[in-house]
Amino acid sequence: MAILERPLENLVSAVRPDFLVIGGGVIGLNIARKLRRFFPDSSVHLLEKEIDCGLHASGRNSGVLHAGFYYTPDSLKAKFTWRGNRQLTEYCEEKHIPLNKCGKLVVAKDETEHAGLDELLRRGRANGIPLDDISEKDAKAIEPRVKTCRRALFSPATSTVDPALVMQAMKKDAIEEGVQLQCGVRYLRATKSGVMTSHGVREAGYVVNAAGLYADHIARDFGFSEQYRILPFKGLYLYSSEPPGSIRTNIYPVPNLKNPFLGVHFTVAASGKAKIGPTAIPGFWREQYGGLANFRLGEFVEVATRGLGLLASSNFGFTALALEELAKYSKQKMIALACQLAEGVKPDQYQNWGRPGIRAQLIDIKKRKLEMDFVLEGDKRSMHVLNAVSPAFTCSLPFSEHVCERIRSVLN
Repeated sequence: MAILERPLENLVSAVRPDFLVIGGGVIGLNIARKLRRFFPDSSVHLLEKEIDCGLHASGRNSGVLHAGFYYTPDSLKAKFTWRGNRQLTEYCEEKHIPLNKCGKLVVAKDETEHAGLDELLRRGRANGIPLDDISEKDAKAIEPRVKTCRRALFSPATSTVDPALVMQAMKKDAIEEGVQLQCGVRYLRATKSGVMTSHGVREAGYVVNAAGLYADHIARDFGFSEQYRILPFKGLYLYSSEPPGSIRTNIYPVPNLKNPFLGVHFTVAASGKAKIGPTAIPGFWREQYGGLANFRLGEFVEVATRGLGLLASSNFGFTALALEELAKYSKQKMIALACQLAEGVKPDQYQNWGRPGIRAQLIDIKKRKLEMDFVLEGDKRSMHVLNAVSPAFTCSLPFSEHVCERIRSVLN
């Protein structure tokens, strides 16, 4: 679909939008859309450095619509995940985007993990989310190949969708709702009255930073993110060659709730095909998708130095996490972990890596810990979405409304 945008040579103009959003991922697009609703008489422009929207995390994520039972009731993630699940499900149905309403099983390797199931059940009930505590027999009725010790949890509201189709629909909506998209325009630095871009100065009444992997960099130009930095983590999936429907439902292990990664699991895509993953391998620069693509020496030095510092001292066991995740570059390791979740996992059926995604994980550099929840900072000039990691795709509609509410409160 052609992008409706003003010619690039006209970007430096007398037009001064009321709101300028940086970043055309799922969060940036929906913030721009919500701004048009919150401030209907205002102009909203969105800048995206790539040739189209959603080419990074938003278009490369697993496509899982999470239910929200992983998160503590006092968190923003708990507040928005279930609501986002319902809203995004309705959105996909309205747009005729295929959904696989296959649910999710969370399984236990042994009885020591039953306490983890109990904690997830407690959180799910506290968050008002449908979640069933079921027997091993019932779990096998849902997925005959599943492995679990005596019991499991089943989330009937978890589903999957093709995120690229969602992004296309949201981009089309944004254009129709009056958002002016300009793709292929890279942010360079802040100015007194707006931003400098690869196509000249853009003045703006208010700047919203939803730049994902570069959110901390842009925020520092505006005087924010003083104690935060982005640390990239690469996510890889191995795709199954089995026919669609060979695995009926998503199968997850009991997670380590001390970090935001959910462990290697089975995801059943909207197509019915299965994949195992993802990894959470520390990256050495922000867009390290493969080889030396997008390599920037300054980023490499910054990210590598920060990673080495965390190896020496962190509050979340970074060394053990890094070693564990680096081992998952091995297909054999990934398959071995998947074999703990389901029967009949054959190595020759899991030989193809999918497109990698990069998770923009925020680190509190003063406390030397991973930020587990969404983080916003801003003032009367700008608002910065510093941490919008999983389940940001699921949360995108209500979370974007929350961002706009914050903007309205600081502007009033």
